[in-house]
Amino acid sequence: MNKNNRSHCPIVFALDIFGDKWSLLVLRDLIFKDKRFFKEFLESEERIATNILSDRLEQLEFAGLISKRSDETNRKRYIYSPTRKSLDLIPVILEIIKWSAKYDPKTETPADFLEQAALPGKKFEKQIRKKFQL
Repeated sequence: MNKNNRSHCPIVFALDIFGDKWSLLVLRDLIFKDKRFFKEFLESEERIATNILSDRLEQLEFAGLISKRSDETNRKRYIYSPTRKSLDLIPVILEIIKWSAKYDPKTETPADFLEQAALPGKKFEKQIRKKFQL
């Protein structure tokens, strides 16, 4: 997060935190694809470079969107987890996914995911939040 915000517009605030081309993908993998380790993020089909992934994880941690802790089985690696702040982005990310699936004729979003995302009363969001117990 940039301490010298361009303005106090809510869009600028959000873009300064996760408006690059990688941060939302890292959050997608963390929240929806249950990735927890650096290596797992590298295996995503978008093929993020190691230096960029390191930078994004650091920025997302600094912004309070993820936390990391040492892996008890291997102290040389970290386990990344979403924070409440990042889980509050679930509705936003779901809306982006639904919008993209609607307008991208080659979408790879599974139909069952879109059906769950369309459930009334935020049922899908609640299911996702429940697995993180935050």
